[in-house]
Amino acid sequence: MKSITRSKPLEEIKQRLAKCRQVYLIGCGTCATMCRTGGKSEVLDMKQKLAAAGKKVTGWMVIPTACDVLTRDALKENAKEIAAADCILVMTCAFGVQTVARYAEKSVYAAVDTLFIGTEETPGEFIEACLQCGGCVLGQTAGICPLVRCAKGLLNGPCGGSVDGKCEVSPDIACAWQMIYDRLAATGRLDELEEIEPAKDWSTSLSGGPRQITIEDTEEKTESQD
Repeated sequence: MKSITRSKPLEEIKQRLAKCRQVYLIGCGTCATMCRTGGKSEVLDMKQKLAAAGKKVTGWMVIPTACDVLTRDALKENAKEIAAADCILVMTCAFGVQTVARYAEKSVYAAVDTLFIGTEETPGEFIEACLQCGGCVLGQTAGICPLVRCAKGLLNGPCGGSVDGKCEVSPDIACAWQMIYDRLAATGRLDELEEIEPAKDWSTSLSGGPRQITIEDTEEKTESQD
C-alpha cells in the first residue's frame, strides 16, 4: 500500500517560494519515487527548474522513507546545507512533509499533492484501495470496498446505471457491485446480499479533529491481573 501523489504545477511552487531565495530539496525513496514525483530524477529536475527561476539550491537528498523517524537523523546529517537555505521544498507525500516539518526549524513547503492510499495495478497505473474511513465493510463485500470502487459509494447493491458490468460514469470502470456479486457467488455467499448495511457512520472518519487510537498492552494487563 502506498501514498499516491502527483506533482504540483511549477507556477504554484514558485509562488509559494516567492520569499525564498535559497532552497533545500528533499525527496523520498519509496512512494514518491514510485509515483515519479520525488525520486532522484525528479529532485534533480526540480533543482534545474528552480535555478532557472533564480533560486539557489543549497543542497538536496532523497530520504529512503521520508515519513520515518529516521528523517530526523537525515536532517541532522545535512544541517549545514539546510541552515544555508531559507526554506525546504519537500517532494514527498503529506506524511513526509509533516515529518520534515516536525524536525526542521525552517519553513517547509510541499511540492506534491497526496491523492489517496492505493496500489500499483500495472507499471505506472495506480488505483485507490482504501478510504481509511474507520468503519470497514470488507467482510460483507467480499474484500472489495464499495466506498472507493463504486463511483456513488453505495453500500447496499448497485444502482441502475451499470451496463455489462461497467459503471455508468465510464466504460473503463468496472461496476464495484458486479465485482462484489461475482466474488460472493464464487464463494457461495450470495445470501449475504440480503443483509442491509446501515447508513455509514462518518463520525469514525474525519469529524472531531485528527483521529487517534491507543493500543492497549494486553500482555501487561494480563500479568497485572494475575
